Amino acid sequence: MPIIEFPLDDGAVVAVEIAEPEEGLAPAGLGETVARAKRSLNQALAVIHPVSQSVLEKIKALSEPPDEVKVEFGLKLHAEVGAVLAASSTEAHYRVTLTWKRPKEG
Repeated sequence: MPIIEFPLDDGAVVAVEIAEPEEGLAPAGLGETVARAKRSLNQALAVIHPVSQSVLEKIKALSEPPDEVKVEFGLKLHAEVGAVLAASSTEAHYRVTLTWKRPKEG
């Protein structure tokens, strides 16, 4: 599979395997580097914070907030733009699980 190299803040590089070559990138042989990312991995993953924060703020604003919250979303790493929310079709895919633990009446 093609590889995109993402620099880390300490100067190291992490290789990320991608399922399909991005538009404008030439296919390479198995395990060959296709592109170097324009942003560091930390910069690319910075998208996670505002998305997660927004979801959690809305959940905390519920009249009866849950005891547990689980939020899942897919990310795709892109050499040009960094991380983007993965879509299952034309819409982004989120899975939110809220759990309330009520005390047993006794």
